[in-house]
Amino acid sequence: MAGMRRLLIALPAALLTLALVAPMALAGPHDGGQGWMGETNDKMVTNFGFILIAAFPLFILLMSLLQWRLDKRKYARKAAANVRAKDAVWKGGW
Repeated sequence: MAGMRRLLIALPAALLTLALVAPMALAGPHDGGQGWMGETNDKMVTNFGFILIAAFPLFILLMSLLQWRLDKRKYARKAAANVRAKDAVWKGGW
């Protein structure tokens, strides 16, 4: 019940904050619709697209390698725990 009460208090506060901040996020200097890079052309847009095409597989590769390393450590830790559990030296206290 307390969680529902917190939600009923937090949700309107979050919506009010977003409603007040959104106009500032959309407002900016009147630059004719140009972004940070200035006026763009087809070459810039195409190169950015190629960068995205290369970045997604690279990101997936890096995250897969990270997951593989973490899994390798997890399995090594589990194997060491199994060895300790089976060995009589590790049983008992002092």
